[in-house]
Amino acid sequence: MSELEKTRAQAAALPATKTVAETRTINQRRRALIAGAVSAATLSLPSKGYAVANTSSPSPVNASATPQEAAIANMFPGFKSSLVKTSGTTIQTLVGGQGPALLLLHGHPQTLVCWHKIAPALAQHFTVVLTDLRGYGDSGKPDGGEDHAGYSKRLMALDQVEVMQQLGYHRFQVVGHDRGGRVVHRMLLDHPDVIERAAILDIAPTATMYASTNKDFASRYVWWFFLIQPVPLPERLIGSNLEFYLEHHINKQNKTPGAITPQAYAEYRRCYTAETLHAVCEDYRAAASIDLEHDAADADKKIQSPLLVLWGDKGVVGNTYDVLKTWREKSIDGAVSGGALPCGHYLPEEAPEQTLHAFMQFFRQT
Repeated sequence: MSELEKTRAQAAALPATKTVAETRTINQRRRALIAGAVSAATLSLPSKGYAVANTSSPSPVNASATPQEAAIANMFPGFKSSLVKTSGTTIQTLVGGQGPALLLLHGHPQTLVCWHKIAPALAQHFTVVLTDLRGYGDSGKPDGGEDHAGYSKRLMALDQVEVMQQLGYHRFQVVGHDRGGRVVHRMLLDHPDVIERAAILDIAPTATMYASTNKDFASRYVWWFFLIQPVPLPERLIGSNLEFYLEHHINKQNKTPGAITPQAYAEYRRCYTAETLHAVCEDYRAAASIDLEHDAADADKKIQSPLLVLWGDKGVVGNTYDVLKTWREKSIDGAVSGGALPCGHYLPEEAPEQTLHAFMQFFRQT
């Protein structure tokens, strides 16, 4: 049995919805239940003529569009939205452009909207696929299970592979920022024949970060240790003021004032519900448990694909780890390249020109 078949079997064993309508109904029930619980080295990469999106001039949208649809149409002109059913959940998906397939995965506490400054430019050269990870944005939020396996990076990676397969792409390139980067790491190990090239933004490997934890890191990345506490502690405390937590979390990691546009923040806030918060906690709980088990079992596996690693020179990761070294230890010789950008954690929003230029240099080598 192949790794893909094994992972699909694991997904089938977990609670899964059957249709989009059922997904929405179950999600509404789960949201009500959870809401009730809540209430009780520097790389110089100047722009070389690649223009990032101009968010000050929104595109016209259909007058009958919902506020969400209008916001997405303004930020991602020409992209088409769909809800793709995988073996374990449903994944909100945007597709635009033409050319080789390039999948972009966001992190916490954001959604696919985090790519709005660079996705339109990338779409001039690639078929750009944007998704919300399971548990985030408008994607499904399945049960995590007693061992949090429903949010293992193994199943989150499988979601993305299945989305791409349903879109007709059996080999593709991929970028992951933050939590999305951890999904990409697992994808590179479980599905090496699928990934042509990959980029990982502003993370070191999960096992490396937990193994080297000290007081300084724990103080600066407090959510790594608070969100993993048993349900319902973080859900209740954070859920008492979701607006404050979301704003505080983003501001703590953003080192470029004004980088998070009002339009993008409004989407992050719309999607950051009590239901999302519970899924986020399950994501982090999985990272501190079953994901570490998977990483330990695959300790001798090496990343085979070319890997671009970027990080913010003002962020915690770049100032705590030798980022290139951590990823070279996980990869075959010569696979890893990259460097730091002049920003904090949110590279595609804080340093869009440099991020876009790095992607164009790296992904157009295929």
